[in-house]
Amino acid sequence: MADESDKRIYPRFEVTAYVDYAGSEVLLYHRIENISLGGICIQTASVEDVGTIVDLVINFPDLDTSIAVQGEVVWANREPPMDMGIRYVELDDERRETLKRYIASVRKR
Repeated sequence: MADESDKRIYPRFEVTAYVDYAGSEVLLYHRIENISLGGICIQTASVEDVGTIVDLVINFPDLDTSIAVQGEVVWANREPPMDMGIRYVELDDERRETLKRYIASVRKR
């Protein structure tokens, strides 16, 4: 969970979940390091350049659903653990509500 010194708008939550994404190539089943209402951090061997628009399918097995959303790579780490931060580009109300439900379920744990 985010600490008080973290100046992010949305708190981040560590999860055990996976995401599929398409950027320069289609990559399936990558580990989500953390998630928030503003974006997602994923671990992947194929890190995209900052500014790249990617298509995400975030799987929520606890809710038995998934959402498809576009995101923009806002930072990239090409050294281990090989991860990148992605900000959601357009998140409509329905997808935002699904994300809120998932985050609420994570908070309860």
